[in-house]
Amino acid sequence: MDVIINGKTHQVQTEDDTPLLWVIRDELGMTGTKYGCGIAQCGACTVLIDGQATRSCITPVGSVAGQAITTIEAVTDDAIGRRVVDAWVANQVPQCGYCQSGQVLAATALLKQTPKPSEQDIAAAMVNLCRCGTYNAIAAAVRQVAQG
Repeated sequence: MDVIINGKTHQVQTEDDTPLLWVIRDELGMTGTKYGCGIAQCGACTVLIDGQATRSCITPVGSVAGQAITTIEAVTDDAIGRRVVDAWVANQVPQCGYCQSGQVLAATALLKQTPKPSEQDIAAAMVNLCRCGTYNAIAAAVRQVAQG
């Protein structure tokens, strides 16, 4: 089947029910998307599918054929994604960094859908887990992008 990841069509040889995460990491070698919990709770595996933040660990690859998938490897190709990454750096958000690819993609999805999010919007959208507890820095970075 063909999957469109980061603007490129890839022919993958796998079962339709294989989680998208494993196709991205194991078959295509893009390791920026992380495995965290495997049950869609932590968000480390978050990618954008047609602009929507989606947990790739439970998303069957067969369900996304023909849809535009964006991983952390290409988030800066998007103007908002670039601004999010720049704000992450400016606010020194990452500590260990493991969850950050999912956090950046969740923030990018939020800001593309809601350019001027309220504090409630930020809290509702930024639900990925961060074991280092960088939630205040994450929110500050999102606010920075929203303020221009």
